Amino acid sequence: MRTAGQTMIIGIAGGTGSGKTTVTRKIKEYFGEDVSVIYHDNYYKRHDELPYAERAKLNYDHPDAFDTDRMVEDLRRLRAGEAVRCPVYDYSIHNRTDETVEVRPTKVVIAEGILIFADPQLREQMDIKIFVDTDADTRILRRILRDVKERGRTLESVINQYLTTVKPMHEQYVQPSRKYADIVMLEGGHNLVALDMIIQRIRGHVERTAQN
Repeated sequence: MRTAGQTMIIGIAGGTGSGKTTVTRKIKEYFGEDVSVIYHDNYYKRHDELPYAERAKLNYDHPDAFDTDRMVEDLRRLRAGEAVRCPVYDYSIHNRTDETVEVRPTKVVIAEGILIFADPQLREQMDIKIFVDTDADTRILRRILRDVKERGRTLESVINQYLTTVKPMHEQYVQPSRKYADIVMLEGGHNLVALDMIIQRIRGHVERTAQN
């Protein structure tokens, strides 16, 4: 078990399709078992009381859609050296499943999500806040490809959701939260200069904690 104070928490935020997951994956690939990841998306509130058709209509891009208090508590426990069991969300049914995934405390914990900088309690848990900023046209095209190919959505439903909730919520909550970032990373994982600087910062922490 890790001791308190040895865990660095990095927040990676940005709009849908901005490249957050690519940045997270590259950091994870570089540092391996020294990095664990928790996703804000997995903390979507459970809605067993609603039929599928009603769940599909919910606004999943508003801060109220998330059980953020639970994520805050899980980050606190990880920093304290405790393992947590994160919920699992299934996009195909628009609901949380009965499964959980164990996340163990590591030298670096990455918290990823579009709205993680919009909540002050979440921000307080983070040592480094990275906002991935990518052109809106690129983001919507990536969103369409992902949702149609990986999540079984129709093109019409993806476009309708983007226009009715994703775009307005991005303008109201996501983009304004950019001001809280320590680092604004243009073009995500394609920005190799910024990625290298972030990796060097993380490497310094990993090496220091290894000596303790």
